[in-house]
Amino acid sequence: MNFVAMDFETASGKRDSACSLALTVVRNDQIADEFYTLIKPESDFFWRNVQIHGIHEEDVADAPKFPAVWDHIAPFFQRDRLVIAHNANFDTDVLKKTLAHYGIRVPEYLSMDTLATSKKFYPELPNHKLDTMCRALDIELQHHHNALDDSLACANILLSQAQTFGVQQLKPFVRIQG
Repeated sequence: MNFVAMDFETASGKRDSACSLALTVVRNDQIADEFYTLIKPESDFFWRNVQIHGIHEEDVADAPKFPAVWDHIAPFFQRDRLVIAHNANFDTDVLKKTLAHYGIRVPEYLSMDTLATSKKFYPELPNHKLDTMCRALDIELQHHHNALDDSLACANILLSQAQTFGVQQLKPFVRIQG
């Protein structure tokens, strides 16, 4: 399988307040590359979000704004490329709202939600949160709510599901975004 796992953290409840982003690139069923950046959002930080991910306003003072980050990552978001996330509704919405905030066209790309696949394949679990899935599948997750650790865990969840259930069982979960 070839895909990119994406994870955003936000400064507040506003979906256009991305303050960090990670991408884990998978090629031929192997982790091939990782990308992580802090992002300087154009909104205030909310204490609850800071409490969750530990990123403070001063941490992003010298970070790039999203358009500079987008220039670097845009090639991953194409109609024939799969981008996955755990609870993809959140991450795809953050991407869409952040792009819209800067007047950047939202591209068409393929997406899959490992939260949805996890609910389908592991109905016996008490919940399907990222940390729960990692424990159930024996996947390392050192720092939950660190975008890089979360995107790596998400990639490993999908690789595990593909190995256990087969790629054909995953295809119905692919959606077109954009």
